[in-house]
Amino acid sequence: MSVILGGFVFAEAIPNLSVAVDVAGKQRMFTQRMLKDYAMIGLNNTFGNPKKDLQDTMKAFEDHLNQLIAFNKDKETAQSLEKVKKMWMPIKAALKEEYSKDKAAKLQEDLEALLKQANEAVGLFAKQTGKVSGKIINISGRQRMLSQRMASLYMLKALGINDPKFQAKMQDAMKLFKTSLDTLMASKMTTPEIMQLLEKAKKSFMFFEVMKNSKHFITALIYKKSNEILKAMNTATGLYAAQEAKK
Repeated sequence: MSVILGGFVFAEAIPNLSVAVDVAGKQRMFTQRMLKDYAMIGLNNTFGNPKKDLQDTMKAFEDHLNQLIAFNKDKETAQSLEKVKKMWMPIKAALKEEYSKDKAAKLQEDLEALLKQANEAVGLFAKQTGKVSGKIINISGRQRMLSQRMASLYMLKALGINDPKFQAKMQDAMKLFKTSLDTLMASKMTTPEIMQLLEKAKKSFMFFEVMKNSKHFITALIYKKSNEILKAMNTATGLYAAQEAKK
């Protein structure tokens, strides 16, 4: 997963707005990935080495944020990124502390708020492109986040975190994933290569549909399938962004 965490942008500065939309979109995904890792640590499940993944993801989130701030020239987007930075600092401190089930519910709330703020920043970068392609890159990038959101909600439920809105949140995430997948499959920007990746993501998503109502928690399987979706959608998003960069 190192390609997803580090990305191709760190060899040099972000080159254009399309790549900025892609990179900013990863920030949304990272908020949910950190929550998923935190829950896995609480479950004492070492599949995928969640402790190391959490540290890597935290570093990637901060690196991406600094890259975006350095690249951006828009005032409204700058204000949005500053809000992200301000919200991130106490979350970062909490994630560095030893795991505590009491903190898990609070972290869910804080990371959800950070997700919403990060999503605003992505939208502003997409708006700056002034093109339909910016919207498609945004939607594709959001699929990465949704893969981790569905998984993190599943892990929190397995952990015994009683969120009264769990069912609604899971249903909303799954519905948005499905409708977004349909949008991408119908897009003129979707090449045969991208379509293959979308089909892979669709196949892995089927496990979420099966497991959401199961009484037995198979956390390692969901962790694995969420990462398969993430990998496919990350590659697809990069390919969408590369199309725009060639114009």
